[in-house]
This record gives sequence, C-alpha cells and structure tokens, in this order.
Amino acid sequence: MKSEHRITIRKIASITHDVLQFTTDKPEGYSFTPGQATMMAIDREGLREEKRPFTFTCLPEDAELEFTIKIYPTHDGVTDELTTVKVGDSLLIENAWGAINYKGPGTFIAGGAGITPFIAILKDLNRKGKMDGNRLLFANKTSDDIILHKNLKSWLGDNYVNILSEEDTGSEEKGHINRELLEKYELNTSDYVYLCGPPAMEEAVTADLYAMGLSEAHLVKEE
Repeated sequence: MKSEHRITIRKIASITHDVLQFTTDKPEGYSFTPGQATMMAIDREGLREEKRPFTFTCLPEDAELEFTIKIYPTHDGVTDELTTVKVGDSLLIENAWGAINYKGPGTFIAGGAGITPFIAILKDLNRKGKMDGNRLLFANKTSDDIILHKNLKSWLGDNYVNILSEEDTGSEEKGHINRELLEKYELNTSDYVYLCGPPAMEEAVTADLYAMGLSEAHLVKEE
C-alpha cells in the first residue's frame, strides 16, 4: 500500500470546548488496529509537510475514518490550523503505526487527550461484548474537559472512574493518578495496564506502577 493517502473531510463535530471530531472518507484497503495512529497533515500550501500523530477513534471495519482531536489554540501548529478546515477539505495521512493494542483484560489509565487510543479499543470491546475485566481511570482538569463521557459511561458503567485535578464535584475523585489512588482502586499488577497521557504523567505513573510490582511486559504504552 502506498505510504501517503489523501482523504476528504465529510463531517466536523464539536465534542467538548476544545475537542473536535473529524469524519473522513477511507482509502480503499486502508487498515489499522484499534489503538493505532497515523501521521496527518492538512492538504494546504505550507502545511503539507507539517505532519503530526493522530489516533483513529473509529474501528477498522467502519466505512469511514474518524479522528477525535484536542485543539491547542496557544500552539502555533497543526491542531490550531485544524480549526480553519471545512467539510470538503482534504487531509494527508500515512499508513497506520503504534504500539498500543489490546492484549487482555486490565486497567486503562488516561490523561486528557491520552484517552484517544483507548476509544477505539473500548469501542471494539463493547461491540464484541468483551468489556468484562476492564476498567478506566481517566484524569482531567475539570468535568468540561472529559472526552466522550457519555460513551465511556455507557461502555464501562461502574468500571469508569474520573479523576479531576482542578474541580471538586463531590462525586468524582479529586487530585491526580498516583500510587495512593491506584492502591485505593486495588490495581491488580498481574493484569495488563494501558497507559497514555502527557509525558510527565506517564513518567510518574510508570514509576508508581513498577514500584507496585507491575512487570514491564504488562505495561502497554506508546514506545
């Protein structure tokens, strides 16, 4: 398969105050595994070489591709420019890549936009009726920042835990994902742990997980 593909935007939806969802057509024969990403650029003069990684939030068997993308207006880059594209505009993507894929039941730990590789995995498990034994710990600043809250609640039920660092709702965990919280929720270090979030969060949580006895072979994250 060729390494670069031009795709056309079919739909743009606002998911949260700073997250947009793009639905595009799908190149013939294009394939990926839930959890994988691609390098994407806007098909516009001066931007075609500005490729950034974005995760598929659709499933491989879907007729269209879908990307759920957090917009950073303070960043002078691709995500900011995505606020200017319209239905009918083109994007450029490469073939799929990524180390995050489902290996077995466990705990998904996500921070902010780090939820995106887990969306397709959880959607896939839900569609197959194989959600049992999985749990999600999802860290955000406030409840307004939670991506696809209703979907996640529908898929996971009580196995979906929100942790908010800058808001006290009285019903969500307040603070950060750390060893104390992982122990509170009795994280099983013999299961798999799937981790994706900001670099500082990943580094801190990885250290806590290893200190709790999780083996490197049971930690699934981007390499």
